[in-house]
Amino acid sequence: MDTITPCLWFDGDAEEAANFYASLLPDSRVDAVHRSPADNPSNKEGDVLTVEFTLMGRPFVGLNGGPIFQFTEAVSLMIPAETQAEIDRLSDALSAVPEAEQCGWVKDKYGLSWQITPTRLLDLIADPDAARAKRVFEAMMQMKRIDLAAIEKAAA
Repeated sequence: MDTITPCLWFDGDAEEAANFYASLLPDSRVDAVHRSPADNPSNKEGDVLTVEFTLMGRPFVGLNGGPIFQFTEAVSLMIPAETQAEIDRLSDALSAVPEAEQCGWVKDKYGLSWQITPTRLLDLIADPDAARAKRVFEAMMQMKRIDLAAIEKAAA
């Protein structure tokens, strides 16, 4: 290992999740699946223990650790998006809890939170024109899924 690698704790579906995530994002793949060499509290010998995968060029590990720990919104993965079509495609694929959607955040079927974040939105929120940045930010705060046209309208 030559970098920090986030380890995501799953309840038996790390391989399924890694394959799902890799199918959605460019430069993504499942790199390795490791099976448990012995029985342990969360797995039987031979069950999938860990999955090494890459999302948008970044390494991750999925651990089948059992039901003890769950994901929370305190950690999320941010995906940059350039177009409304990309925002909608990713949101549709990842959002399994529609009532949890807020400001571009979605929660997937494994409980992991994602931020579908248009790069244009980030540029506008950091705009040196404080009034413009405020209008954009306030518009975003009212959205469940980011609407680029509405963001641009707020910026104007």
